[in-house]
Amino acid sequence: MSLAAETNESLAQLSDLLIYSSMAVYTLAFFAHIAEWVLGSRSKVGRTAAALTNPAASAAPAVTVQVKTAGGATAVLDKPKVVTRSGAGVRDVPDGPGAAGGTVKGDLYGRIAVSLTVLAFLIEAAGVVTRALSVQRAPWGNMYEFSTTFSTVAVGAYLGFLFAKKNVRWLGLPLVTTVLLDLGVATTWLKTPSDQLVPALDSYWLWIHVSTAIFCGAVFYLGAVATLLYLFRDSYENKLATGGNPGAFARSVLERLPSAASLDKFSYRVNAAIFPLWTFTIIAGAIWAGDAWGRYWGWDAKEVWSFITWVGYAAYLHARATAGWKGRKAAYIALIAFGCFLFNYYGVNIFVSSKHSYAGV
Repeated sequence: MSLAAETNESLAQLSDLLIYSSMAVYTLAFFAHIAEWVLGSRSKVGRTAAALTNPAASAAPAVTVQVKTAGGATAVLDKPKVVTRSGAGVRDVPDGPGAAGGTVKGDLYGRIAVSLTVLAFLIEAAGVVTRALSVQRAPWGNMYEFSTTFSTVAVGAYLGFLFAKKNVRWLGLPLVTTVLLDLGVATTWLKTPSDQLVPALDSYWLWIHVSTAIFCGAVFYLGAVATLLYLFRDSYENKLATGGNPGAFARSVLERLPSAASLDKFSYRVNAAIFPLWTFTIIAGAIWAGDAWGRYWGWDAKEVWSFITWVGYAAYLHARATAGWKGRKAAYIALIAFGCFLFNYYGVNIFVSSKHSYAGV
């Protein structure tokens, strides 16, 4: 074996070690996030519930007025209470206090969780870069490499929102859980030895097309998590507004999330912002197909499901602008669109014969 081959093999082994190390640190971050939620549940976080269920909170205070009668006596009259309500379908509900529930100890564990997530992200990113060095190309030639890069970018996007002072720490637990599942599947079933690309993939378009696809999928994932939590939080707020009594778990967890309106706004903004880039991803893929296979569009399974995903998100954005389709109906469309993205990645690559299938997976 030549010196270059030995060096590449050592780099590949180092990459695997870094990926496994990041999984260990992500596991610690997972338990820290759990501690944040558990400790936060012990705090007094019923402000939202009290504001929605206490009739007096939405009514003007009673005012007593003293008047003199004809006989000289004094009578006390209560001024009628005036109850004001928001417009139909609109709730003015504040955001919850977050996973820590306003407790110092819960917040401490939350900060520890974020710090561990940053450390795991740096280790995983180093593993992805080392994998690229070992094969001397972009590390996106198979599903294993795509999965490790995808989770890295998803965590990076989350940390970017935190760095920008956005209220997204509630995303930490579902994100870290998903990353661990993603890396577990990648290292257990999708692991493929590092190798060179087939000729069709050996192009600078790999850097352009695949990198944008990974980034779009990572941000779409964050939007999907926010959309799913929006549906739960919206049901919770509806139950409170109609005088219902949510269960202990709902009161403990859902009341600490941002309001349904905030979650809905966040998911809409990230999906709307990334949709043009997904459009570019499909166009870039078509141009690459023209260079590699001599045709821009051939109704290959990957191409078809990329287009179906595009249609799904286009329908979601259209629904948001259509009367009667805002809110929950639009949220369902967004989740279906993300489901199409997941099938495009896992389903097409594993179960469907496609010209985009390389290296087994």
